[in-house]
Formats: sequence, structure tokens, C-alpha cells
Amino acid sequence: MSLFEAQSTEFQRSHIGPNEQQTTEMLKTIGVSNLRELVDRTVPPGIRMKEELNLPPAMSEAEYLKHIKDISLKNKVFKNYIGQGYYDTLTPSVILRNVFENPGWYTQYT
Repeated sequence: MSLFEAQSTEFQRSHIGPNEQQTTEMLKTIGVSNLRELVDRTVPPGIRMKEELNLPPAMSEAEYLKHIKDISLKNKVFKNYIGQGYYDTLTPSVILRNVFENPGWYTQYT
């Protein structure tokens, strides 16, 4: 096995999650027989949902990329007025440079 194949396998294994054997071993270690029992013992009934989540069917990566591309095509690009100053006013250059041309002063992140 090449180094690339080994790294690829490790990456995949670390991102897919435990397999059935590993899950069974972990559940046995903590003293429960299945995931439902684990949830029953750890999540109080008062905060659990009574019904299943109403989720759409899963998409493949290609389907999802097409989906978000279709959504992005609905975006509208408008003229950007950042740094345009005020009409009929004289703004000292130090103010322009440090306030009006710095989006940190007039965005929601300030």
C-alpha cells in the first residue's frame, strides 16, 4: 500500500464514523445494549421530540452542488456604494481613511 493510499484510508475512516463492530464495542463498554437504550438513559423525556424530524431525502454531493448553484443563481448583484462619502460635504481625509473606507465601522460585526 502506498503512502497516499494509507493516508486516504485513514482520512476516510476518521470522517465516516465508527462501524457496527466499533459501535457495539463502545456501547458494551458503557453498559448499554443499543443506541436507543443509550438515548433513553441520557436524554430526559421532557426535551425529546415526540415525532420524527421532517427532513427531505438525502442528496449526493453532486446533487447538492447543483442545488446550491441553482440557489446562488437567484442572487442579485447591486452597485456597491462603500466609500462614496456624503453629497455636498467635505470630509477630512483622515476620517475618510479611518472610518468610511473601513467596513468595520458600519457593518453588523462592530
